[in-house]
Amino acid sequence: MNSVEKERGAFLRRIRELTSPEALGITQGSRRRTPGLKREEVAEWAGISSTWYTWIEQGRTVHVSDKVLSKLADLLGMSEAQRNYLF
Repeated sequence: MNSVEKERGAFLRRIRELTSPEALGITQGSRRRTPGLKREEVAEWAGISSTWYTWIEQGRTVHVSDKVLSKLADLLGMSEAQRNYLF
């Protein structure tokens, strides 16, 4: 694994965990164990498979297009500085 990919994955995870489900119109149930959004929710809203998103978060060596990174940044409500860091 590449250190850039590991860092990107860790960054995405931190942002995902800080993003409230309500930001996407998801109502929280009383049994929700995950802080913030679930990986599957992010993947679904970004139009990618949950496996692919999990690999990105895990820092695996995969090619992530600028289009997917842009979707993730928009979805997670990233600031300009966060977006620049992601890219």
